Amino acid sequence: MGGRLEGKVCVITGAGGGMGREAAVVFTEEGASVCVADVALEAAEQTVALCREGAAFAFQVDVSDENAVRAMMAATAERFAGIDVLYNNAGISPDDDASVLDTSVEAWQRVQDVNAKGVFLCCKHGIPYLLERGGGSVINVASFVALLGAATSQISYTASKGAVLAMSRELGVQFAREGVRVNALCPGPVETPLLLNIYGSDPDAYERRRAHWPTGRLGKPRELVDAALFLASDESSFVNAATFVVDGGITAAYVTPA
Repeated sequence: MGGRLEGKVCVITGAGGGMGREAAVVFTEEGASVCVADVALEAAEQTVALCREGAAFAFQVDVSDENAVRAMMAATAERFAGIDVLYNNAGISPDDDASVLDTSVEAWQRVQDVNAKGVFLCCKHGIPYLLERGGGSVINVASFVALLGAATSQISYTASKGAVLAMSRELGVQFAREGVRVNALCPGPVETPLLLNIYGSDPDAYERRRAHWPTGRLGKPRELVDAALFLASDESSFVNAATFVVDGGITAAYVTPA
């Protein structure tokens, strides 16, 4: 019996840990062949070791480097004879991201290069392979912060995720009649190394934010990956140019349970 992604070829960036690692493992279990891409090759190789044998390979990539992204797509297509799914998950949120009054131009640009330019480059060089297959699915990871404002600002990260959201809508509309669906996955706060590192050093900040979460907890990587699995599969064939929010209700909340 085949899985939900049987025969599909997927490129997952930022797959050396967190949601990306979880996605690589789940996607291969569901029958996909996966390019496990990450800026850290050793982390990507560790992910491959967790995947179904022979179903994944590691590729070191800086998604802000056009030549590297082009090479990643070509290597995947050569190995697996095409590409069906782009899961553009790589992203950063550096410690020096802060209020617009305090964020340096260098910090701003570093985040835009990975989070916005990186998605742009993966779409630019990945979508042509999907078109060759007669269609496919692009999952761009945005964030709930693209929909809500925060007084404790992380301006460059927020702006980059807003860019991903707008880009996904436009690409979804542009390529719909060619069989390529493009959706923005907008996670709420999730138990990833990125977020746990931020909150781990400041329990008060964690509690201050938790008060605004209807569920009172962080999401688990698998809960987001299951949403991505749906978007990657043919089950979501009429879901396109959508803001796919998986946040436990945060963006709907005015007052949360005490």
